[in-house]
Amino acid sequence: MRSSHTETRGTGTFGSRADGALANAGQRGQNPGAMRFPLAGGCNCGAVRYEVSEPLVRASYCHCKRCQRRTGTAASAQAHPAPGTFRIVAGREKLRMWKPPDGGEKWFCGECGSAIYGSNPSHPESIGIRMGTFDGDPGVRPTVRQYVVYAAAWEPLPDDGLPRFPESRHVPGARPIRPAP
Repeated sequence: MRSSHTETRGTGTFGSRADGALANAGQRGQNPGAMRFPLAGGCNCGAVRYEVSEPLVRASYCHCKRCQRRTGTAASAQAHPAPGTFRIVAGREKLRMWKPPDGGEKWFCGECGSAIYGSNPSHPESIGIRMGTFDGDPGVRPTVRQYVVYAAAWEPLPDDGLPRFPESRHVPGARPIRPAP
């Protein structure tokens, strides 16, 4: 069934480049070395756009209650760029931020509400780009699950072999409760 809505950004098609080619189109399953950079992404309404200039370092799932409420899903998938490789290229003035007292900044589009990225300088991977905001395949897959003690009862954790951390994997001495095979 086809969607009955059209996504647009300004006067062009959402996610398109000036030459009309969809950024990183057709790259599903390719390794990062074969991908074109920068990777691009943005919000639902097209007001906020970003780029990542180098391959992403890692991706992860977070099952904390805050991510569940922020996304409306059982877990949040985020990709972590190398320091200095992520930048907002359009719509910086449209970005809004919420920072809970005991967590990192959550950045979202003030127009459409799309969650774009999180920032927490106290973590080694301080930027977490929401994977659903990339225009195409970001070339990385989640390799770890964290805060699994808060996993949603209505969606069991999949038996995917990923290491599972009860709380944050960034806490010194953190060990997975079920290591990867």
